[in-house]
Amino acid sequence: MPVLIVAAYDQSGKPNAMNAAWGGIFTDDHIGICISEGHKTTQNILATKAFTVSMATANQLVACDYVGIVSGNREPDKFAKAGFTAVRSEVVDAPIIEQLPMTLECEVVSYDQESNYLVGRIVNVSADESILTDGKIDYRKLRPITYDPIGHHYVELGEVVGNAFAAGKALK
Repeated sequence: MPVLIVAAYDQSGKPNAMNAAWGGIFTDDHIGICISEGHKTTQNILATKAFTVSMATANQLVACDYVGIVSGNREPDKFAKAGFTAVRSEVVDAPIIEQLPMTLECEVVSYDQESNYLVGRIVNVSADESILTDGKIDYRKLRPITYDPIGHHYVELGEVVGNAFAAGKALK
C-alpha cells in the first residue's frame, strides 16, 4: 500500500501531518483516502477544505513513521518534532512539506463521515528538481516507500519488472 503523508493547516495556520496508507489516486485528478474524523489533520482538512499529499520516502522514513504514531491532538509540535518544514502552497491553503520532494496539492471534494472516505481534487503536483529525470518524476530518485500490512514493514519501491499495457500482449 502507498504510504501517504497528508498535511493541512489548522484555522490559525499551524501545520499538521499524518501518515495514511488507505488511499490512492483513482482518476486523473482525484485522490481518495480513508482517514477518521478524530485525527487532528482530518479536522484541519474539513475546516480549511484543502490538503496536500506527499509520498513517504526512504530518506524520510523515521519522520514519516513518527507522524503516523503520534497524534496531533496530543502533541501540538508534532510537525516540527518530525523535522518537517512547511512551505505554503501557492494554489491551495495547505502546507507543502519541504523534506518530501513530491506533493499533490488538493481541494476537498467530499468527506463521508460514515466511511471516513475523503475525496480530493488534485489541482497541482509539485516536484523538487532533485527527483526529476528529463523533466519527469523518477521513482528511483524519489525512493517512495510502501506499507506491508501483513508484516508491518515499510518497503522501498523496487525494480521495473515489466511494461504496463505491453507485457500482456504476449498472450494475444
